[in-house]
Amino acid sequence: MLDVTVIEDPEAAAVSLDPTRARLLAELASAPASAAMLAGRVGLPRQKVNYHLKALERHGLVELAGERRKGNVTERLMRATAASYVISPLALAAVQPDPDRFRDQLSARWLLALGARLVRDVGTLVTGAAKARKRLATYALDGEVRFASAADRAAFVQELTAGVSALIRKYDDPDAEGGRDHRIVVAVHPTVKDRPTADGQPTAAAGQPAVDDRVAAEGRAAVTGRSVVDGRSEPVDDRTTTRDRPQARDHTSVRERSAPELDPQ
Repeated sequence: MLDVTVIEDPEAAAVSLDPTRARLLAELASAPASAAMLAGRVGLPRQKVNYHLKALERHGLVELAGERRKGNVTERLMRATAASYVISPLALAAVQPDPDRFRDQLSARWLLALGARLVRDVGTLVTGAAKARKRLATYALDGEVRFASAADRAAFVQELTAGVSALIRKYDDPDAEGGRDHRIVVAVHPTVKDRPTADGQPTAAAGQPAVDDRVAAEGRAAVTGRSVVDGRSEPVDDRTTTRDRPQARDHTSVRERSAPELDPQ
């Protein structure tokens, strides 16, 4: 079982969003079970559970874990294919966010579009690497910082911009033979404070602001391999030379994508 997988198919996304099927996925993520076992847990007839399990299996969300005899009946034990699932923007391809439509470093919606593209691209890379049976070289940095004031937060952003911009200028080589493009995403946003519900699950309290009203921000950074070269999903070990790439390099270079407009000098 995978720790997390990305759903790209629209029909699979629709299947996973059904409340009953989502509950079955959660049950099967913890341990394999048969339709009869699940029926008692979710309060549905076994035939109804079987119907839902077949839909989940058809879209690759659950799989056969084994079989066992129970009297004169052979039960199929099913398990979820992943412990958790993320729906890719590709499931809504016609209306997926496109951060290239506009650029506003202080816009939360632009940050959301960047995050959606990150999910889409890394999901495509994971799928391609799995099919090629190759490891995927990625890196992520996750941290949290409490700012004493808005001025401190602005100063932090300015220094972060200068530092990342300097690193990009140092290492970016658009003409490197055999080089490989990588995308860099650095985000700073207020921390969402989770509040436990009656069943102990953390979530934002209903009707309450999800963001702490004190000045706080959480910074997240990730470096991931670029997802598509010449229209193909590109596993990490399958190096592509500049001769294999389109002649016209993207107008938005790695430096321009990653470095804010602020001049670090």
